[in-house]
Amino acid sequence: MSITNLRSVPTPTTALDDWKVWQHAQRLSHRTISERIRVISQLHNESGVQPVNAQAIDIVEWMAEHDEWSDSTAVTYASYLNAWFRWLQITDRRSDDPMVKVGTPRTPDREPRPIADSDVPKLLNARMWTKTRYMILLALLAGLRVHEIAKIRGEDFDHAAGLIWVRGKGRSVRSVPMHPVLREVASLMPETGWWFPMRGYPGEHTLSKSVSDIVGRTMRRAGVKGTPHALRHWYGSALHDDGHDIRVVQELMRHKSIASTQIYTKVSDQRRRDAIVGLDLMRGLRDVA
Repeated sequence: MSITNLRSVPTPTTALDDWKVWQHAQRLSHRTISERIRVISQLHNESGVQPVNAQAIDIVEWMAEHDEWSDSTAVTYASYLNAWFRWLQITDRRSDDPMVKVGTPRTPDREPRPIADSDVPKLLNARMWTKTRYMILLALLAGLRVHEIAKIRGEDFDHAAGLIWVRGKGRSVRSVPMHPVLREVASLMPETGWWFPMRGYPGEHTLSKSVSDIVGRTMRRAGVKGTPHALRHWYGSALHDDGHDIRVVQELMRHKSIASTQIYTKVSDQRRRDAIVGLDLMRGLRDVA
């Protein structure tokens, strides 16, 4: 083999397997672990620098090469790098943390982007497979994320209590009351096993990316703008716009922090207009009276 060919052979990323085992021991979700591993491997493959030995300048130059990343992606990847270098310090693999010099990208102000109310009937009236419709209804009426939809099972529906038990982020299991439409859907689906099994592998659930692709294609065909996650945004925004307390919405969206809920709960233009119209210059006199 020539020297050129030897250089083209990618070298393993040092300590990555140990970090993976450590994260599993911390009971982090498989999704979080796989994404962290992917990003650290990407840093190694694209920069040619072993992440164990990476310096601040290596990280800055690597991130600067990716203008296509959104602000939120840059923030997420920086958090993965922070976790990586903290672990290296904890396990005495290095004494410094280059992320101190790199700093943290500014977290962007995020606006909720629900699909329009008028787009909901448009989407539901579009031609689609029955199971695609059920995926969409789980997002619109229970606020499920695509990876939660992919893993939904018949056993997750407690018909007597009227609850859906959802396996969410970080291995959490939370309940959501069943909407009447979802009660009807659940009565038509198997009581046990995956609702959406992987094609050719009935013992495995479909991939979250498959759910995202299927729902996304259906939305585009129906002329509905937005991503599949915008259906969850609509769920949160509609609950809030119907006058439900933000704490109720937080519980129904299964958020640990109310700050996360506020990202999803868009205040409608009509409610904002009503608030302005209701401003009373004479309110001081009214209070005295």
